[in-house]
Amino acid sequence: MTLDVAAVRAQFPILSRTVHGRPLIYLDSANSAQKPQAVIDAEAEFYARHYSNVARAVHTLGSEATDAFEGARDKVAAFLDAPRREEIVFTKNISEALNLIAYSFSNATSTPGAERFRLGPGDEIVVTEMEHHSNLVPWQLLAQRTGARFQWIPIDDEGRLVDSAIDEVITARTRVVAFAYQSNVLGTINPVPRLVERAKAVGALTVVDAAQAAPHLPISVRALGVDFLAFTGHKVYGPTGVGALWGRYELLAAMPPFLAGGEMIETVEMTGTTFAAPPHRFEAGTPMIAQAVALGTAIDWLTGLGLDEVRAHEHALTEHALDGLAALPGVRVIGPTSSVGRGATISFTVAGVHPHDVAQFLDERGIAVRAGHHCARPVCVRYGIPATTRASFAAHTTTDEIDALLVAIEQAKEMFA
Repeated sequence: MTLDVAAVRAQFPILSRTVHGRPLIYLDSANSAQKPQAVIDAEAEFYARHYSNVARAVHTLGSEATDAFEGARDKVAAFLDAPRREEIVFTKNISEALNLIAYSFSNATSTPGAERFRLGPGDEIVVTEMEHHSNLVPWQLLAQRTGARFQWIPIDDEGRLVDSAIDEVITARTRVVAFAYQSNVLGTINPVPRLVERAKAVGALTVVDAAQAAPHLPISVRALGVDFLAFTGHKVYGPTGVGALWGRYELLAAMPPFLAGGEMIETVEMTGTTFAAPPHRFEAGTPMIAQAVALGTAIDWLTGLGLDEVRAHEHALTEHALDGLAALPGVRVIGPTSSVGRGATISFTVAGVHPHDVAQFLDERGIAVRAGHHCARPVCVRYGIPATTRASFAAHTTTDEIDALLVAIEQAKEMFA
């Protein structure tokens, strides 16, 4: 089945507006996706008719809010093909989810039964050179707190992991391997099975940043065989302020809490406290209720389109864009130049023009892209550039919008020349 892009576009109110007197062309979904009307309505409806705190009140509104919140947990579990709903922890975003794991590992130093998470001198934490800062800095800090060694798998000139380095960097000393499913700068889709197989061979835990993959690819944590995986709501057409962490239940049950407060406890005495079972152990305080409910609606909306259909549509857009960029002299794609093994995110530079100037020029023509190091500065350092301009596509993107981008880049070259 082919994606009906016109019908998809009709569901996004923001796509009907103009910018600088021109129709908006939104090519910044890797930064944050726009919201279909169904998601906007779901959050507004919850606040207007069902709002209450969850898991605290026995009145009707409290029951309705709790049912809606826990129903969203069920939807996230189904979205990730999780074996158990209790393996889904709501967080405010993927950054919090990844920090939750890293800080829980720090707290394992004095927690009985949490030996598997304790790191120290002689242990190693492995990431990749293409990581977003959210999946890099928490592990650097964990290494500093514990004395573990911080290692990384390098990327090659094409923006892919150096395959031979996977076996060289992930060794018997490795305790954690954290990596992006898809790069937010390069668009590279990493070889998840290869990384998981190597990590399992040495007994290391795997942590997957799926922020860029979740809006574009079907994900099954069962099939992937990973230990932890997280994504963020605002990139899957949902609201800001909510994300989700999936972890194997036996791991979550052995991990100490990240934050302390209401609802994450089992019993509290003045002499000590015991903690609730997952997921509530990791959801201290009042959660992001309305946002989680709207995230559930976003998941319904996205899966209703068909992720295979979305993937095919975006793949065709990516091929078209890569071919067009290759035909523009002075334009350099940073990352894979083939559509094989890559997603619908393309970073590029224009010779003699700063990426921020390119982005500003495009904005004046109604085209929204992002410029900068995209919270992945080591990637720019690797390629010897200060920044890139990045165009990223979504289910609502059209071929005509890609063509408008290519024309505008050519005009930018001429003007700055």
